[in-house]
Amino acid sequence: MDISDYRREYMSLGLERKTLVEDPFKQFEIWFTQASKAGIQDPNAFSLATSDKSGFPSVRTVLLKLFDETGFVFFTNYGSKKSKQIQENPQAAMLFPWLSLNRQVKIEGRCEKISTAASLKYFATRPRGSQLGAWCSDQSEIIESRSFLEQKYKEATEKFKKGSIPLPNSWGGYRIIPSHIEFWQGRENRLHDRFLYSKKDELSWNIERLAP
Repeated sequence: MDISDYRREYMSLGLERKTLVEDPFKQFEIWFTQASKAGIQDPNAFSLATSDKSGFPSVRTVLLKLFDETGFVFFTNYGSKKSKQIQENPQAAMLFPWLSLNRQVKIEGRCEKISTAASLKYFATRPRGSQLGAWCSDQSEIIESRSFLEQKYKEATEKFKKGSIPLPNSWGGYRIIPSHIEFWQGRENRLHDRFLYSKKDELSWNIERLAP
């Protein structure tokens, strides 16, 4: 199947150095807010790329649940493939594809587990069904059928039918602490605007324009 004719021009106002704030987390917040107001479905969805110790890569879609000046946080089962790869190689990359705005944000950095207390705080805000799901799914493991999964969910529902649902030991958050954050704005004739924030020290970042 030849899909070489699938293309469009990226008609945007563009991105200039003078319009960027010095703090990439604040710049991300500006773009994230604009993506949310533009009606993009799941603006917090991003592609997470990890690799094992041999360098073999894997990628999947994950939901961002928290970000601040310390990094970007997502949650997962600690027995999942992504978690096992992070334990072998903590370097990871994430990509937010806000294509209807002709924008992308690419983040590269190091992953670390957040505290159990912080994971519990978020877990307590999840819908009850999602809390039960965390107990009944051994993420990324091979299972025999859909009915097996539904039976596990039924068992978890019965087990925790009274009171609050505790945080599973196998579930929690990771924070990606960035060393590089790139803001990409699509432009006409593929002459896109790209600006890369590179960590200089604990308090400051270098900002450089990249060729498209």
